[in-house]
Amino acid sequence: MRKWLPSLITLSLLSILMGIYFGPVSLSFSDVTSSLSYGIKLTLSHFINTNPGKEPNYFIIVWQLRLPEVLLAYLVGMSLASAGVTSQALFRNPLADPYIIGISSGAALGSAIGLLINPLYMAPSALVFSFISVFIVYTIARTDGALPVDTLLLAGIAYGFLANAITWYIYVTHPQESHLGWMWLLGSFNGSTWKDVGIMLGVSLLGVAFLTWRWRELNLILLGEESIALGLDLHLYRKVFFGVIATLTAFAVYTSGIIGFVGLISPHIIRLILGPNHRELTPATALFGGTLLVTADLLARTLAKPTIIPVGIVTALMGAPFFLYLLMKHKRGELIA
Repeated sequence: MRKWLPSLITLSLLSILMGIYFGPVSLSFSDVTSSLSYGIKLTLSHFINTNPGKEPNYFIIVWQLRLPEVLLAYLVGMSLASAGVTSQALFRNPLADPYIIGISSGAALGSAIGLLINPLYMAPSALVFSFISVFIVYTIARTDGALPVDTLLLAGIAYGFLANAITWYIYVTHPQESHLGWMWLLGSFNGSTWKDVGIMLGVSLLGVAFLTWRWRELNLILLGEESIALGLDLHLYRKVFFGVIATLTAFAVYTSGIIGFVGLISPHIIRLILGPNHRELTPATALFGGTLLVTADLLARTLAKPTIIPVGIVTALMGAPFFLYLLMKHKRGELIA
């Protein structure tokens, strides 16, 4: 077992417990433990004939509200961090993040269109438009069966500007409906459900497992065209990793809105500790990303309680100074992907 693994797992569990314990409503430690114990027994009672006992006083708050929110935050953080470390390898750019290929802009456009139809359609429409955006950017960038990184990057940026312009036009011309849209754009786990957790559990675990399995290809892809001489099918793996980034990011946006900087910060912090080898970098970044977003969500719920701040504001306040720090290091040539 790697030395870093127990530390990151412990840190993850502590952040999850802290996220459940603290919130707008004050709970005691026994309230949390008794509710979790009852929830586990109640779940098992659906499969085996057992009596879970009497429902604790704060069971609904702990099991139906806070636990799904915290678990979803952790899984979304894992997905965005994994997509971020893969983006930095794919683009060979240490300042790349998973939204660089136009997914966030496409999702924002989809959510705006869905909002005009029915607020219930915001998230599904955002998911659909995320994949439509990826397809458009991929089609524009694809050249003779290859996927040039520079063209992909420029296509993502150009498409993002176009999608953002249409989104802002929709919100400006429909001010009464725009409030819900602004809140969604800022990212939030408020109102998370177990269905959301189930969706992200499957997507995040499969995505992280695949990227961890293909750590050698991620290492080689950093070499660019030179990796072909080492036996890597560069064009194939660019498409594969592009698809994984798109899937992880699209479902993260679908369940929680647009949350920035997690995919940028997490890889750099872990890279400083463990180095650039994706064999350890990829899974460690995923675990740290989950912990980071749970912490940000905890701050969002407690800094101005009883008011809940959109978690995207907290991650921006955490990430923007860090991004400027990375930018200065990149300017001095001290930053590598």
